Amino acid sequence: MKVAMTPFLLASLLMAGCNGNGPKSVTDIDGNRYGTVKIGDHLWMSENLRVTRYRNGDPITEVKDDAAWAAQTGGARCAYENKTENAKSYGMLYNWRAVNDPRGIAPEGWHVASDREWQELAEAVDGEESAGSALKAPGKWTDPASDSGKSIGFDALPSGARRDADGVFLMLGQFARFWTSTPASNGKALARALGFYDNALRGGEVGPKNGFAVRCVKD
Repeated sequence: MKVAMTPFLLASLLMAGCNGNGPKSVTDIDGNRYGTVKIGDHLWMSENLRVTRYRNGDPITEVKDDAAWAAQTGGARCAYENKTENAKSYGMLYNWRAVNDPRGIAPEGWHVASDREWQELAEAVDGEESAGSALKAPGKWTDPASDSGKSIGFDALPSGARRDADGVFLMLGQFARFWTSTPASNGKALARALGFYDNALRGGEVGPKNGFAVRCVKD
């Protein structure tokens, strides 16, 4: 019997053997270790970044106060609701100025995923409208209807966000927001989003002071 080679099946076959084309883990400058997963042509981190320093060792400024976050003009990071356990579970939230800093926040040999790489990820798992069914971590989202159990190891978590205007935390358990490394117009940047209510992987321009999660790709 001939089996149709759908994008999802192709991605699954490319992953067979657990990253035969790359390392099974990567370690950042703080010593945090992340799993990896091969999807399409790229090797991705299978966890959100939680590093606290740039690649050269300089600290990424931690900003806890809401008003200070909204006023921050340089790179910044935080744990959701400033709770250490949230950083361990969901990774850090970063503003785009930290993502775009020339000192780099990705581990050596890696980089923050571009919008094009996110698009290629979506194309490898049946397209933007249904990508979440493969990318979401099973059992971690509030609406079971958006969790198909077809995880391929990317394991996106509903890590929430921090709003640029007032520094308020929101949407933990319901949404994931990811920065890309791709700048947009008027000082904004491109980001990607997953929500609890469907499986679409959406994209758009947002202000650089928002706090979002980060995924990295091997160079």
